[in-house]
Amino acid sequence: MSYIHAMDGRDYEAVRTYLSDSVFIKGPGGEAFRSPEEFIGMMKQQSGKYAIKKMFVDGNDVCLLYDFITPKVTVFFCSWYQVKDGKITSIQTIFDPRLFAPPER
Repeated sequence: MSYIHAMDGRDYEAVRTYLSDSVFIKGPGGEAFRSPEEFIGMMKQQSGKYAIKKMFVDGNDVCLLYDFITPKVTVFFCSWYQVKDGKITSIQTIFDPRLFAPPER
């Protein structure tokens, strides 16, 4: 949850401390990030907050169900985090990316 709090606070220096140097992050459209800096660069462009609905923990696996709230849209997400030695080694997230698309004219 410290990682989520750092993300909500846009404290990317702290976010970096929670991510493994070899973190692998995969989104719903097959997009992937293979470094903390690449992922953080993308997240800096987002202006959302996490509204956690439920957290499940099973050993080194953590699953979060949450609303990601932006100024324009609220989207339900499910993220599976794998943690080793106190660092996030992978994140796989599922959500409907169409909700972030600009409206058709």
